[in-house]
Amino acid sequence: MDSKDENGWTPLPHSDEDLRRSRQVPDTPQTRAETYRLAWDDEDFMTRRELRPVRLQLELLKPEMALAERGIRSTVILFGGARLPEPGGEAWAAKNETQKKNLEKNSRYYQEARNFARLCSEESAKSYYREYVVVTGGGPGVMEAGNRGAADCGAPSIGLNIVLPHEQAPNPYVTPELCFNFHYFAIRKMHFMMRAKAVAVFPGGFGTMDELFETLTLIQTGRMERVPVVLFGKEFWEGAIDLAFLAEQGTISPGDDELITFVDTAEEAWAKISGFYEL
Repeated sequence: MDSKDENGWTPLPHSDEDLRRSRQVPDTPQTRAETYRLAWDDEDFMTRRELRPVRLQLELLKPEMALAERGIRSTVILFGGARLPEPGGEAWAAKNETQKKNLEKNSRYYQEARNFARLCSEESAKSYYREYVVVTGGGPGVMEAGNRGAADCGAPSIGLNIVLPHEQAPNPYVTPELCFNFHYFAIRKMHFMMRAKAVAVFPGGFGTMDELFETLTLIQTGRMERVPVVLFGKEFWEGAIDLAFLAEQGTISPGDDELITFVDTAEEAWAKISGFYEL
C-alpha cells in the first residue's frame, strides 16, 4: 500500500505521479499545445472566468485542510488598521500633520494588540495550540502586532493575506505553514469566522469597519453563535460609530449595542473573553 494514500490502496496512479510523467514527455508541437496540459496543471485554463466556481472551492478547501491537519479547532481574530505604527515607529501612512499626530497617538494599540495576542496564546498553549489560536489578516500594523504577540511566547499564529493592487507581503511573524493567500475576499472572510471564539477589533479604516459590521450582522441575524466582540479604544469607536443614533433611528434594535464591549487594555479584553467561556 502506498503510504501517501491515507484512504487505502488503489491500483490507479496518483495525480502527482501523472503530473511528473506528463512533464517528461518529448518536446513536440503536440505536447507544447495548451490543450495537451493536464487541466488542473494549466494556469491559463484555471484562471479562466468560467473556472471561478472551482477556484472558490479551492480557496475554501486548501486552508481548511491545512488547519484541520494542524488540529486547530478555534481561533481569536484580531482586526485592525494596517496603518498603525509600532510605538515610536514612523507613521508612514500619514498624509498630513493631523493624521501623523493621530496615528502616533493610536500607536499604543499596536502594543495592546501584541499583549492581547500573547495572552490568547498563553491560553492556547494549554490545548497544545488547538484552541484560541491567534489569526490576523497577515499584513502590517495591528495584524503584525497580533502575530508578533503570539511569536513572543513561541506560539503559532495564522495569517490570512489577500492579493491587493499595492504590494502586501506577509508580516514576518506569521507561522510560515499557517500563512495563506487569497484572491477572493468572501472566502477569506469565511475562514476568519469559521473557527472564531472571539473577535478583537482595534482602530482601523474601511477594511476594519467591513470586518466588524459583518461580524455583528452574522451575530445579530443569528447566522453565527454569540461570541465576545471587544473593541479597543472607546473614544475612537464612539467617534467613528454612533450606535445610539442608529438605535434612535430604529435601524438597529435597542440592546444591539450590547453585542460589543469596549476595552482599553489587553488584560480587560482577555478578562471579558475568559469570563464569557468560564476559563
